[in-house]
Amino acid sequence: MAEGIARHLFGAEIFIASAGVKTGETDPFAIAVMDEIGIDIAKHKPHSFADLEDDGFDLIVSLSPEAHHTALEYTRTMAVNVVYWPTIDPTAVQGSREQMLDAYRGVRDGLQKRIKEALGWRPMMPRKEE
Repeated sequence: MAEGIARHLFGAEIFIASAGVKTGETDPFAIAVMDEIGIDIAKHKPHSFADLEDDGFDLIVSLSPEAHHTALEYTRTMAVNVVYWPTIDPTAVQGSREQMLDAYRGVRDGLQKRIKEALGWRPMMPRKEE
């Protein structure tokens, strides 16, 4: 979700890549809540740090303790800023479909807010017609 949000906000303005501690398939609940805000992540495939083709990052954001540990180990010989944004794991939420979607929405909205703040996103002002 974080990569989708950042790409939506910044496009090609900055290089963005996501990686986690596990690979696999994109979560259908994540796809659904991102679709609600007009971001399509259906074709995204989760990657691990080992899958990254580049290591020239200025900032790495980790969302879980395990991911943070992995990021610190990955960057121990690099000059890169690694920050930890504690984020609940929405896959751990039990309940109805709507309760599960609400957990994903909470993560999505929290990530969107933090990404905007951390990367200095400013909405484009429409040009006035002359």
